[in-house]
Amino acid sequence: MSGSAASRPDDLAPVESAIIDHIFVLQPSYAVFLGLHRYDGLLPDLTRPATDRWTTEADRLLAQLHGVPRATLSPARQLDHQLLELLLEGGLFDLRESRDLERNPMPYVGSVSLTPYMVREYAPLSQRVDAMVRLLRGVPKLLEDGRRRLDAAIAGPFLTLTRAMLGGLPSHFEEAEALARSGSPALGDHVREVRGPAEAAVASFGKAVDEEWEPRKTDEFALGPERFQRLLWVREGVTTPFADLETAGWADLRRNQARLDELGRTSRPPATPQALLERIRTDHPTAAGLVPAAQRLVEETKRFVTDHDLATIPEPAICRVEETPVYGRALSTASMNPPGPFDVTGDEGIYYVTPVDPTWTPERQEEWLRSLNRTVLRNVTIHEVYPGHYLQFLHFRRQPAASLARKVFFSASFVEGWAHYTEQLAIEAGLGAGTPDAEVAQLHDALLRNCRLLASIGLHTRGMPLEEATQLFMREGHMERLPAEREAIRGTFNPEYYCYTLGKLAILDVREKLLAGRYGGSLRAFHDRMLGFGAPPVGVLAGLLDTPPAPGASSPAPS
Repeated sequence: MSGSAASRPDDLAPVESAIIDHIFVLQPSYAVFLGLHRYDGLLPDLTRPATDRWTTEADRLLAQLHGVPRATLSPARQLDHQLLELLLEGGLFDLRESRDLERNPMPYVGSVSLTPYMVREYAPLSQRVDAMVRLLRGVPKLLEDGRRRLDAAIAGPFLTLTRAMLGGLPSHFEEAEALARSGSPALGDHVREVRGPAEAAVASFGKAVDEEWEPRKTDEFALGPERFQRLLWVREGVTTPFADLETAGWADLRRNQARLDELGRTSRPPATPQALLERIRTDHPTAAGLVPAAQRLVEETKRFVTDHDLATIPEPAICRVEETPVYGRALSTASMNPPGPFDVTGDEGIYYVTPVDPTWTPERQEEWLRSLNRTVLRNVTIHEVYPGHYLQFLHFRRQPAASLARKVFFSASFVEGWAHYTEQLAIEAGLGAGTPDAEVAQLHDALLRNCRLLASIGLHTRGMPLEEATQLFMREGHMERLPAEREAIRGTFNPEYYCYTLGKLAILDVREKLLAGRYGGSLRAFHDRMLGFGAPPVGVLAGLLDTPPAPGASSPAPS
């Protein structure tokens, strides 16, 4: 076949499989999240010689990928080609340009998670305990490798969050032992044997944070304009200048603020935005009723999606609500643990809601319940379950022709942008009609996400100080100081929290352009088609949705 002739879909398959295998060398926990349990219990080798070998091989694979001309592939495989390129470039960016493993302790600590082996019964308990034991056994080396590799001066916010993560690990390990002991005393003893050295390593790392890095901490956390623009490309295929995204973020924030003001003016009696928010905070579940309330909302929002024909819900669709595990409560209010695209054990989602801590003062317990009032909890459930994250993952799992690349590539701006978009979609479809409360909660969360995008760009490209970012969340997002400070700090180590607004605006833009002409005005058809692509980078979303449906190429699971 000549070079100008169309390539067979399989022309990409060998390098596709090699690239995915290579990605998992650096991210075995991500493979486990996707449902590939042959990676159970593995920790990455994050020493410099190991990552140097990784980057050398990534360069070779990138050259091999470029040897398969994208233009000669089918449209479906052209997308896969770009996804594979971005996967490699993203890893190279993290190691060479962002220098994550030198600048930030959090990648080392964040690798220590036993959650996948605890929350899903994908295998007998003894097999999952073996995986936890292997991982715990590797913790001392992983953290020691981090101590050897990290820079002498670390950004202060990175140290603050590292402490919080370290503080949750002993209780996490304790939970793992309790789970193992529920199977048998021998299994519990198996975990206990490796808990001690792992916890000693965690304590030693924490001591280094306090005694070695804290005295030399720095304010230097920003990526800078060039690396920030590069980040937009490797994660999302976005070439739009970040200044234009900032302008769009401000415009969306002003629209949301204007609508919130309008709701206040037309309410009876008229009210300020703060008064509207205070009104919904007073109606909240009890501490004991929080999880049952969330479970009822799961069923309610599922019916809402079906009744309003917003999207197909692939069945079986089963989502249970549980309290957020203790170790994760410091950094999460609510979250979704979905089944991965390679997971063969079922479609059940786990919706985590962080409960009241019984050790808190009564005042703080009340404050937490007010923040998770019934109206806000419904908006959170829309985001996390229906028609947000869980529905998206159900579609992701139901694509029989999905390629290997599409099963592995996860765009944060698509995943979080979709979930954020569905909050607005529900209001447009009539959720909470007759009262402004539902829209008030939705707008408040939208303003938070607007501020995240603006803070990310400000902190990383314009030299915005942390205090100015904190004031941005307070002034523009109607937040109290403590949560505003936490949001500002998050932006220093997670510039990608721009993803919520970036993704939502991309979806709204393509919907405005294509819904009527290409999809006959059918939201269900538009949404089902979009969800059928997996989680593609938002930079290519318009092109994907403006093409006629065509079957994708299937690929084997990675070897």
